[in-house]
Amino acid sequence: MHKDMRRFKQQLSTAVAEKILESGTNGVISLVDQDGSPYGVPISYAYDGKGHIYFHCALTGHKIDCINADARCSFCVVAQDHIVPEEFTTYYRSVIVSGKIKILTDKDEIHAGLISLSDKYCPGIDPADEIARFIKSVMVLRMDIDRITGKEAKELMRERVQGGVSSDY
Repeated sequence: MHKDMRRFKQQLSTAVAEKILESGTNGVISLVDQDGSPYGVPISYAYDGKGHIYFHCALTGHKIDCINADARCSFCVVAQDHIVPEEFTTYYRSVIVSGKIKILTDKDEIHAGLISLSDKYCPGIDPADEIARFIKSVMVLRMDIDRITGKEAKELMRERVQGGVSSDY
C-alpha cells in the first residue's frame, strides 16, 4: 500500500520525474532478502521511457537471491543534492520508483536491455563485440514500474513557482 506524499506541494510532475530517470547515471536499488532483511545497492541502469528500467549484474549473488525470494523492489535516483550549511538544509531533487523486478530469460529482451544500457553509457560505440564477449556471464534485470514519485526541496519548489522557472529541473 502506498501513501500519498505528505508534502505534496514538493512533488514533481511525472514528466519531470521521468526526465530525472532518463538523465541519472546511477541509483540505489532496494530489495528484501529471504529473511525479510532490507538490502540496498548502488547500480547503473537504463530507463526505457515506457515503464521499465534495465540493470545488469553477475549471474549469482545476494541481489539475485533477493529477487528470487521477493520480486518487489524500490529504486531511487538523486538528481541534485546541494548542501546549504548556513540554512541547515540541502536543496535536493530525487525520484523513487517502486515495482517488481524480473530476471530476463528471453534472448531478444536480454539483448535489448544490454543495448539500452550501452546506448546510455557508451553512446556512439557499437556494443556488439562486448555483448558477444560477456553475454554468457551477465544477468539482465527488468524493473516494471508500478509507481513513480519525484520530490524536490521546498526552496527549489518556491524558486520554481515564484520565479516562473521551468519545471524541467
